[in-house]
Amino acid sequence: MKRNAKWRSSKSSLPLLMLTIPGLLYLLINNYIPMVGAIIAFKSPNFQKGIFGGKWVGFDNFAFLFKTKDAWIMTRNTILYNLGFIILGTIGAVFVAILMTELTKKVMSKFYQNALILPSVISMVIVSYIAFSFLNSDSGLINKSILKVFGLPEISWYSEPKYWPFILVFVFLWKTTGYSSLVYIASIAGIDKSIYEAAQIDGAGKLRQIKDITLPLLKPTIIIMTLMAVGRIMNSDFGLFYQVPMNSGALYNTTQTIDTFVYRAMMQLNDTGMAAASGLYQSLVGFILVIAANGLIRKIDPENSIF
Repeated sequence: MKRNAKWRSSKSSLPLLMLTIPGLLYLLINNYIPMVGAIIAFKSPNFQKGIFGGKWVGFDNFAFLFKTKDAWIMTRNTILYNLGFIILGTIGAVFVAILMTELTKKVMSKFYQNALILPSVISMVIVSYIAFSFLNSDSGLINKSILKVFGLPEISWYSEPKYWPFILVFVFLWKTTGYSSLVYIASIAGIDKSIYEAAQIDGAGKLRQIKDITLPLLKPTIIIMTLMAVGRIMNSDFGLFYQVPMNSGALYNTTQTIDTFVYRAMMQLNDTGMAAASGLYQSLVGFILVIAANGLIRKIDPENSIF
């Protein structure tokens, strides 16, 4: 009887399991098989001899990455920018999701959702030229229209590093907030509407409902999304940090991240081993941070931890 019950259960689940095959194949081909290439991080590659060919150099590729004078700058920028993106991006996405769900007119709601998602599908190359049209010293909108109207001196934006932490954060939020809010919109849509109706009967206004119902019920989603972002904290958006500042050398102290450093080193040295060492380093640190963050959440709020 037990064997027949298991067979019927597995048979009924078979169509659902078959639906997962394309996704599993993609993960296998795109994510897991390439892990074999991590061995390049410990070699001086010679691709004439194949991926496993070349001289074994141990940790020499990692030494190149950390002994450079830019090691502290690029690590600091990568971590601090991503921390800012995680915090401000989460706040912005939740805020936009709540605003979207409060819109009662479906036509306007769809229009605003599409308008918010549009920046996420625009290439970062195009975004960089949009930013250039605002920041260009000779004909930019900010210098020639805004600053001029208020009688303020023009700014050479692409040679002034102090402004770029704010510019990069603004561009990131403009481009990603709308798309990130979709997850939270879906989570809010799954909340039982009777809870809101009961709160409304008890005299709770919109702000009170958001504070006492929406935000607490969004907490599991926020935690999962934050943990996923923490796992990518050592990776940066290459287009944001390379294309938007127009690869300006005067801005390297502010815009240099691990990804842009590796790209520039590859262009100059063509050192595949060093690039592989950088990727392995980023992945290992991200994995450790996810484990640590999940362990912290398990101690504080065990119900919302991933594992």
